[in-house]
Amino acid sequence: MHKSLPTPKEILKKYWKHDSFRPLQEEIIRSVLSGNDTLALLPTGGGKSICFQVPGIMLDGLCLVISPLIALMRDQVDALNNKGIPAAALHSGLSYYEVKKLLLDAADGAFKFLYCSPERLESRLFMDYMPVLPVSLLVIDEAHCISQWGYDFRPPYLRIAATRKQLPDIPLIALTASATPLVQEDIVQKLELKKTAVFRQSFERPNLSYSNFQVASKLNKILDILNKVPGSSIVYCNNRKQTKKIAEALLLQGIAADYYHAGLAQPVREMKQQAWIQNKIRTMVCTNAFGMGIDKPDVRVVIHHDVTECLENYYQEAGRAGRDGKKAYAVLLYQQKDLNDLVANTAKKFPSIKLIKQVYQAIADYLQIPVGNGEGIYYDFDLAAFTRHFKLESLLVINVLKVLEQEDHISFAENIFLPTQLSFTVDREGLNLFEKEYPDLEPVIKSLLRTYEGIIDNRVSVYEQQVGKICRRKADEITTAFKELAKHGIVEYLPKKETPQIQFLLNRAPAEYLVIHQDAYLQRKKLYEERINTILQYTKELTGCRSRFISNYFGDQSTKTCGICDNCLNAKKKPLTPEELTRLEEELKKIATKPLALEELLLSFKQLSEEKIWAALDFLQSEEKIRISETRQIWWIG
Repeated sequence: MHKSLPTPKEILKKYWKHDSFRPLQEEIIRSVLSGNDTLALLPTGGGKSICFQVPGIMLDGLCLVISPLIALMRDQVDALNNKGIPAAALHSGLSYYEVKKLLLDAADGAFKFLYCSPERLESRLFMDYMPVLPVSLLVIDEAHCISQWGYDFRPPYLRIAATRKQLPDIPLIALTASATPLVQEDIVQKLELKKTAVFRQSFERPNLSYSNFQVASKLNKILDILNKVPGSSIVYCNNRKQTKKIAEALLLQGIAADYYHAGLAQPVREMKQQAWIQNKIRTMVCTNAFGMGIDKPDVRVVIHHDVTECLENYYQEAGRAGRDGKKAYAVLLYQQKDLNDLVANTAKKFPSIKLIKQVYQAIADYLQIPVGNGEGIYYDFDLAAFTRHFKLESLLVINVLKVLEQEDHISFAENIFLPTQLSFTVDREGLNLFEKEYPDLEPVIKSLLRTYEGIIDNRVSVYEQQVGKICRRKADEITTAFKELAKHGIVEYLPKKETPQIQFLLNRAPAEYLVIHQDAYLQRKKLYEERINTILQYTKELTGCRSRFISNYFGDQSTKTCGICDNCLNAKKKPLTPEELTRLEEELKKIATKPLALEELLLSFKQLSEEKIWAALDFLQSEEKIRISETRQIWWIG
């Protein structure tokens, strides 16, 4: 008798220890297993990864996951490997040899999941191996990046459809947490999805209370909130200096806080992140570089010190609160100056094409790249030194870099980590002679040979801390040893890079011939202005339910009034208006022709507080228009 295959629920129980799926997860998994192209719109904290990881485990072969963020890839790969599910990631920090070895292993069935950036997907080496990879499921994570009408457009995503053509009979699942109806349509069109099953989870977060405050002192308000709401918290800021300043101010007030941004070295970022996850730090004050891929369900409050550029970003960041389903708070602080600056920044965000060409020329001059050179090469890019040298505003330069990325001329990574790369340049006999002459370096050589397969013939990524652990030496001593080996011509040594990097995707062009697609550029500007207007409306909204406002923006019209945001709570405090009384009276005439339970009435009038409904019932009863029995049955007697 054949053993039956495990069900999705059994897979969930075995690897994630959960007894049941969250809403829509099981339906999405069934759709994928049925071979459908599937678009899953799941809000932040909705459990997107399970929707492709469960079917990925169940299907024979390899699940290929396209993801734009190295940090997110690493987190998911580590989590899968810790569960005993073999997974690997191809990212820009790997050498040619390492990529080749990973692809060979993937072709041999060594992995269940292979994560890959869209840029890596386009490489010649990947294309060569694609026909022999046993792909059974193609996953497009952060699928909104494919739409140039969205807030986070990434041009390489547009070319994923070409990869899909090489996998014609393989199901595809595209996932995103924040796509407007326009972007949803664009995802389906650009990925050329066929017979698409679309799943939209409600954007409602019934346990999350949204509030906005216009304040004179943001710091005082942050302290007030943190003193009232115990537990883990995040404070988001728009600039790096502010993160440190606020964290230090909170520490002075006895709140265990730290700061985090992309300018910190990777080991420092990881150490701070772990301390916060383990609740050694209560409050993380950070830029939007923090939080992606972090699974910490017990965050009680997310405070925005500054207004974000769009509702998509705000919803994602605020949504990191209360993932455990318990009461949590999302608070947005603002001053009128913030709103004025947002409007004024549109001109900086979308500089003139003439200005874009001038900055492009300055970058090429600064990096000393001749016309017709540079394709595929990474360059260290010190933004502060560059802006000082050319007397340019840093915000303008960052925005030009974004435009050049979206026009497919460069890629710019502010927080890239490229590990140290080494290869031996002498044969084993030469190494033996060198070790006799320099015995102090012998342990380092031996540990490199034992730890890093292929290093004798190929350039591979090495990690100073790992080598130091084996040799019982400090990481900086290992760095010194690598330099010594390079000085003697024993190794080719490329030190690790943690500074911002610019990679030229095309050879440097003469600035006057730089191609910018003007119509699409101007359309992106128009949509950006619309997103700014939406976040301004949200910020200044004084009466409507905030949860409903957000849901409607994302095309979810089913959300009911939440009852717990600042506007809903204020509405409950206000007296019953004549219009509300008339509306309730008219409704009762229709529905209370026979006895109606009070609970049914409360459900019918969710937009009104219980206090207002009772006030209306008392009035109508005194006017002898209704009767209320001892068992709380109501009927119209008019």
